[in-house]
Amino acid sequence: MRFRKTNLINPVGISNTKADLSGVLIILLLCFVLLLQPILAFETDQFNLPPQPLADIGDEVSDYAEENVREAVEKVNSDIVIHQKCLESRTKNCTSAEKERAELAVLRSEEAVAREVYNLLGAGTIPYTKSGTWINSHEFKNQPARYKTDYKDSIFRLMPFDFLTISPTVNLYGTQFGTDKIAHIFQQGYAYYKKYNNGIEKKLTEIESVKKAVKWGKTSENTYYGLLASGVYSNADLAANYAGMRFYQGLTHEIKIGETMRPPIVQIKDGFWKFNESVILRESLLKPFISNHFNEAYNPSKYLIGLRSSVRRIVREKSCKEWRRQNPDLTPEDYKNISQKLKLWHGENYGFSASKHFITIADTCFDK
Repeated sequence: MRFRKTNLINPVGISNTKADLSGVLIILLLCFVLLLQPILAFETDQFNLPPQPLADIGDEVSDYAEENVREAVEKVNSDIVIHQKCLESRTKNCTSAEKERAELAVLRSEEAVAREVYNLLGAGTIPYTKSGTWINSHEFKNQPARYKTDYKDSIFRLMPFDFLTISPTVNLYGTQFGTDKIAHIFQQGYAYYKKYNNGIEKKLTEIESVKKAVKWGKTSENTYYGLLASGVYSNADLAANYAGMRFYQGLTHEIKIGETMRPPIVQIKDGFWKFNESVILRESLLKPFISNHFNEAYNPSKYLIGLRSSVRRIVREKSCKEWRRQNPDLTPEDYKNISQKLKLWHGENYGFSASKHFITIADTCFDK
């Protein structure tokens, strides 16, 4: 018996160069996505509600952040002591007086504190950050502290890699979101912070510098941090990035969050960084940056076409009943109003990207 040769891209033997080329490109793209996805993308699922209420771990996470910020400030101050002694007594291992003064200027700049905080909270192999690893492994005093849905109920049933790297849901100060948002605050937030400062150094206005940072975030979410890697473009990720930028700025500057002006966390006094005594850290360090912007059921994402239809079907079949049971008084209009308010971060544009195909509780669980 003789077998006819077939083309893997065009198995029926149709001669079509464009079709062959398109097939090759699609396969290469899929291979690239499969290789990239488990490395760079963490997704989360707030459509699946925890079967029992999650304990509020907000204070414990805030205490962890405070502990690391204090350690960062101590590190910067100890370096200041070393270089100050070099200027005063010219001890061993000191450089020239000019270099010592330059180093002191760097250590007394706002970037020094932000960089050291990042090293303790945001550093790590993308997307594994020190803070992300901590929140995913720490034994919290109050339980249950984390919730991860079963694969059969997950909105990522069509994308096993998404499920394998899915971030569990936690509850901070009454807001439920994926633990990946903590990594976004402290890692990508710092990237925004640097992009913003770079814009200021290049004589851009504050508004232009913010846009520069947000533009970078949208590009990354369209590619290696989101859509290209996992099939998901997360507006909630962008909100966490933006909140992270404000967190780093607020370490050494007064910042406005909504209608509230929050004093800087630390200030330079007598050549050293000192904590602002008017600030209660548990209330002001992290808590103001936590909001429903991080909840991907309230702040909807965009999905690739095939994944989108799958997510919509699974939400309708697996999640809607529980949403109606746990929130019997909320109407479709209530859910729409919640999502509408999340398009801006306290009146500021964080890069929210709209879509006609959003999957929301209002449209999916209450449709005719």
